Amino acid sequence: MSSIELTPSQKNILRTLTTLHKDSEDTIKGEDIAEQVDRNPGTIRNQMQSLKALQLVEGVPGPKGGYKPTATAYEALEIQQMDDPASVPLTHEGEDAEDVIVEEIDLSSVHHPELCRAEVHIQGAIDAFHEDDSVTVGPTPLSKLKIEGSVDGKDDTDNILILRIDDMVAPAEEPDH
Repeated sequence: MSSIELTPSQKNILRTLTTLHKDSEDTIKGEDIAEQVDRNPGTIRNQMQSLKALQLVEGVPGPKGGYKPTATAYEALEIQQMDDPASVPLTHEGEDAEDVIVEEIDLSSVHHPELCRAEVHIQGAIDAFHEDDSVTVGPTPLSKLKIEGSVDGKDDTDNILILRIDDMVAPAEEPDH
């Protein structure tokens, strides 16, 4: 698969489009994207032209028109489209985080307890998360891994929360015979 190099701005716009599209299954107006990414609608229209040229978005004309992400858009963002993804719960400050899908958990520096971090890749908006907010991810479907920590940073371009891990539990289970 050829890798498409996108600017951080294009990634942000495309990720916003895929998130809004997932919620509504409808065409998304440029103004809605502009509002989400805090940009001028004209800027969004210009960016959409280049994203259309890359075959990442489809323009739908007319009063009910707007934009839709193509399958290539999900590939470019490395978002796995699944009909029924296994749900991994995520709580933010003790509340269930709605409208986010935990896509991947990368553990870094596990050999160094003071520096243990988890990168949590998310589908959905992460602007509500702030440094030092408490977050719990899990349990995951297979290993029942549960991670508790606080936000150490975030990568808005790639939708990644970086957590300082306070506790990580994967209960040992007796294998079924």
